[in-house]
Amino acid sequence: MRWRKIYIVGAVLFVCWNVVTYYVFLNNVQSRGMLLRLNDQLTKLQQQVHMQIQDNDELLEDIKRQKEIFLKQQKESVNLIPPGFKLQHNAESSVTAKREEKPIVHPYHNFVIPVLVIACNRPTVNKCLDLLIKYRPSKEQFPIIVSQDCNHEETAKVIGSYGDQVTHIKQPDQSNIYLPPKENKFQGYYKISRHYKWALGQVFNEFSHKATIIVEDDLDVAPDFFEYFLATYPILRDDPTLWCVSAWNDNGKDKLISSDSELLYRTDFFPGLGWMLTKDMWKELETKWPDGFWDDWMREPQTRKDRACIRPEISRTDTFGKVGVSKGLFFEQHLKYIRLNTKVAEFTKKDLSYLTEHKYNAMFLQEVYGAPAISINQLTKENGLGHKTVRLQYSDKDTYKNFAKILGIMNDFKAGVPRTGYKGIVTCMYKNIRVYVAPPQNWKGYDKSWS
Repeated sequence: MRWRKIYIVGAVLFVCWNVVTYYVFLNNVQSRGMLLRLNDQLTKLQQQVHMQIQDNDELLEDIKRQKEIFLKQQKESVNLIPPGFKLQHNAESSVTAKREEKPIVHPYHNFVIPVLVIACNRPTVNKCLDLLIKYRPSKEQFPIIVSQDCNHEETAKVIGSYGDQVTHIKQPDQSNIYLPPKENKFQGYYKISRHYKWALGQVFNEFSHKATIIVEDDLDVAPDFFEYFLATYPILRDDPTLWCVSAWNDNGKDKLISSDSELLYRTDFFPGLGWMLTKDMWKELETKWPDGFWDDWMREPQTRKDRACIRPEISRTDTFGKVGVSKGLFFEQHLKYIRLNTKVAEFTKKDLSYLTEHKYNAMFLQEVYGAPAISINQLTKENGLGHKTVRLQYSDKDTYKNFAKILGIMNDFKAGVPRTGYKGIVTCMYKNIRVYVAPPQNWKGYDKSWS
């Protein structure tokens, strides 16, 4: 009996032990599951916190960048002449005292910019074509389209002799243009305007190019002609305050320019004589294109709309066309003395963003109005008082023309704008002194009555 009780007690104890063991085991399993779930949640929370910290760091960096940009723009926009700009008064100074050397990466190899050669009755077009073909880096990147007017057979044969090196198109309308008897002497100017409109329409509307460089058949080009236009194309395309790039300096005589082949400017005066135009700009001009005197029309305020062109210190073209519809106007006095650049400038390796309006204005106006103002006699008779950069101030047309005559620069105006002028300022060299012929700093704009 006693053993039976012992067995019963042992069985009860065994069962109780197993029950206790079961519950302990069950609780341990639940605790492990809970711990695992908590661990997963903590891991996810840690990852979220890490990502949030990264996002916050990026946001902070972006705020810093935006702050720097804002402060820079504030500094540039408070005054056209920013404080602390270091003047570099020497013969090679001017706006490029602050030219950037760090290159901006553009896909230059992807740009296709045709050269439109405007031809008529000059068999000497071969001089122009020979240099274009010699200096162009790629036939595919710079196709040459020769648009011929006049039906001149000898000229057509010369153009045809280049085979697939050029594309030869012919202006189909050879009719005379009706003009009043007193204006019939200007027939040539009207035909040129008609030819330009047709030829540019072919380049942009038929060949579907995005930009073109226009040269006439009496122009020589410099060795870095294509480099110059290739590098300035993105600036022209992206800056709405620009509407052309020109290879020409109207005051580009040897004695009036520095030796800096990289020096570029903005100008309010449309120079022509080797210039680049975009398709978007042509869309604006095409519907309003004039019947005659197209280049003077380009200089009118309602056409220009306060936009500027880029032009070089040293011309990338010069003209050998003394005979033409202009009867050699300005050729003997000016054009034949224009210096053609011979030193190649690697513009595509430079940052040309300084030519955009807000950067350029700040630098250029500081350079001009930071220069000492002297009299014309102090410049010519006292060697500029020893300064390497000086300013001659004018307030009226007669004073400007007097300065221009003494300096040797062109003294005419078109729609009130002096040749090469920007904000009323014309620059040249005088015996190794950089001269700015400038209006007062509170200049109000061009006066058409000066033309």
